[in-house]
Amino acid sequence: MAKPTMIFVNLPVSNLARATAFYEAIGATKNPQFSDDTASGMVISETIHVMLLTHDKFRQFTPKAIADARTTSEVLICLSAESREAVDSYVTRAKGAGGTADPSPQQDYGFMYGRSFEDPDGHIWEVMWMDVEAAMKAQAAAATA
Repeated sequence: MAKPTMIFVNLPVSNLARATAFYEAIGATKNPQFSDDTASGMVISETIHVMLLTHDKFRQFTPKAIADARTTSEVLICLSAESREAVDSYVTRAKGAGGTADPSPQQDYGFMYGRSFEDPDGHIWEVMWMDVEAAMKAQAAAATA
């Protein structure tokens, strides 16, 4: 069986210590092997990692200007959750750690439920739960209508 693909999301942050503390508060673990005074390698799951990079470090990887995520959407990142309650818990933890809850509209379609949070640097993360079986039934019903 093939090994699952991993994703490494690289985010520029204005204050590395604050950003690291925020991601630890929402459940990520700092990997010291990939961390120093310019970067924090944060593990969300076996396959999802977030590299928090100071602006100087981030500039080493791209010639493009760094977007101000508070005023410009550069990306929307979405994580899956096991339940509606897990979605709410994730957003509650983010808010308690200094993030902003629900910068984007909540989504509730019965079989799919999602909310979002914004980290202290303005990066928006969505958290989504979906009942796959119910979603497939809804999609099939819409296709035959």
